[in-house]
Amino acid sequence: MLKDKKLFLLDIDGTIALDTTLIDGTLEFMDYVLSIGGKYIFITNNSTKSIEDYIMKFDDFGIKVDKTSFVTSSYATAIYLKEVYKDKKIFVLGTKSFIKELKRFELNITEDKDEDIVCAVVGFDNELNYKKIEDICELLSTRDIDYIATNPDLVCPTSFGFVPDCGSICEMIENAVKKQPLYIGKPNKTIVEMCLEQTGFTKEQTLVIGDRLYTDIACGINGGVDTAVVFTGEATKEDLKDTEFRPTYSFSTIKELYEKLAF
Repeated sequence: MLKDKKLFLLDIDGTIALDTTLIDGTLEFMDYVLSIGGKYIFITNNSTKSIEDYIMKFDDFGIKVDKTSFVTSSYATAIYLKEVYKDKKIFVLGTKSFIKELKRFELNITEDKDEDIVCAVVGFDNELNYKKIEDICELLSTRDIDYIATNPDLVCPTSFGFVPDCGSICEMIENAVKKQPLYIGKPNKTIVEMCLEQTGFTKEQTLVIGDRLYTDIACGINGGVDTAVVFTGEATKEDLKDTEFRPTYSFSTIKELYEKLAF
């Protein structure tokens, strides 16, 4: 039952905000979650920002958060890289904030084409330039190294429409080098599992909320929890007719979901 939910795993872009503007109903929704003794965690695939950056952004929004309020694709990628590669050298294509986040885990990160690189990582990079593309294409074309990416999202919602996301960057690279990455963020079920382990809530008490069927909703399905799609970002009602990622619930906005829960 929808009203039994206590743990809410929310996407950010296109779900509760567009750029620096909150979507109507977001603050009321967050207040409701806290009023029932619940927990909200933001499970964004946007790797352009570190958790510290997100905390500052959400302080500006007026939403109560701390470090436990976020499980980002950059955080999940850092955990994965630490477990698999330890102190081995990793080439990264991403924002300065993303690289800072990875270095916080004491990973051996480089943006140069060093000889001892064992893995190349791509994140959503809104500081992208052609030199970065050339460098990673050279590495993937001339060396036998692993290839990781934070998330498969093709676009990121903005106030004016959409911009290319990490998945589109990786498709561009694939056209050149004929290789696809292992994606760490949503729809990987690890994101849901990390949140459940962190909070102690059950799968039955958990709801994943997002605007993309193939990442947000698929993540919830893969994690074995209920899902809710909102139509303020990428997905449309028309998309529900032939998707393999059918949500448990659908709402026009986060405000409509809040009203279903609270009244």
